[in-house]
Amino acid sequence: MSSERLRVGVIGAGVGAIHLASYAQIPEAEIIAVAGLDDDRVMRVAAEYKVPRTYREYEHLLAAPDIDAVSICMPNHLHAPVALAALAAGKHVLVEKPLARDAADAARIVDAAKGHDRVLMVSFDKRHRSDVIWIKQYIDSGALGRVYYAKAHWMRRTGIPRLGSWFVSKQQAGGGPMVDLGVHVLDIAMFLMGEPRPLAVSASTYAEFGPRGQKGWGWGGRLAQFTDERLPYEVEDLASAFIRLEGGATLLLEASWATHSAASDDFGVTLYGSEGGVEMMVRNYTNVDTVRLFGDINGVPTDLTPKIPAGNGHLEVIRRFVAAVREGTPAIPSAEDGLRRNQVIDAAYRSAAEGREIVI
Repeated sequence: MSSERLRVGVIGAGVGAIHLASYAQIPEAEIIAVAGLDDDRVMRVAAEYKVPRTYREYEHLLAAPDIDAVSICMPNHLHAPVALAALAAGKHVLVEKPLARDAADAARIVDAAKGHDRVLMVSFDKRHRSDVIWIKQYIDSGALGRVYYAKAHWMRRTGIPRLGSWFVSKQQAGGGPMVDLGVHVLDIAMFLMGEPRPLAVSASTYAEFGPRGQKGWGWGGRLAQFTDERLPYEVEDLASAFIRLEGGATLLLEASWATHSAASDDFGVTLYGSEGGVEMMVRNYTNVDTVRLFGDINGVPTDLTPKIPAGNGHLEVIRRFVAAVREGTPAIPSAEDGLRRNQVIDAAYRSAAEGREIVI
């Protein structure tokens, strides 16, 4: 369909608004509809992006014959049922991260996409930041030599999502910051390292603040008290995982919503190579001055700070999704990437629960 515009629908009007903003910037895409249960929000984003049709139920959007592809921007436990329904309806699918609540659901989505011969992508937008892409090109040039160890983190000092929402339900979210934030930096690290196969995971999880109603966003730093109408706090607020990779390299992964630390809302990766090192540190979502290089020049330790222009990760994800459907270009990040991330996170949660290393 390279000669036609891709007709898209967006399911979910929260993060879905970011998808709408990106589709609106791509001439090859045409926004047809948006669906969501929050009537006010749906009508607001529909007006902002001039979306001609709105639906309350996603099933009605999927039944529309003039929609070719959908973005799924919903709570984690809904990714699988909605994606499976969309694929069965003949739609191409872009899913917000993570691909699914757990690896079993992710595998079902991947199999369905293959069975229906549809494009399936995962929106790991942080992978498409300009600093990440620059680092990848730098690594691929051979400048780091062999990358044998890496650290990836996303740490918050105060930032537990809404108490009583799906974020803090194990059944609905699949976990806490490891699956919410850690999946982003896990994807970045594995992408930069060339997708080595994960072999085993040893992890620990902690819930020191959420159960006490502390360190929540939107509540003056303190979460509201539990009531019958709210879901109990069932997930971790900090997780740490040590991941063994094929070829001998290892990765340390940390993710938190709440800590007594110097963190604000910070993420990054550090890679140690035989010929050099690189560090990306992003504080409060900044896009500039995030990268440092480490090496020796004439035997003297040297640090360099490249000036990398800011980019737009979500826009690049949407652009690649549209191109994958219209032109058959590779779907990057791929469905298989999303499945592998779910497998690592599942192993981390199992390791923490059982107190032992888990072989993948």
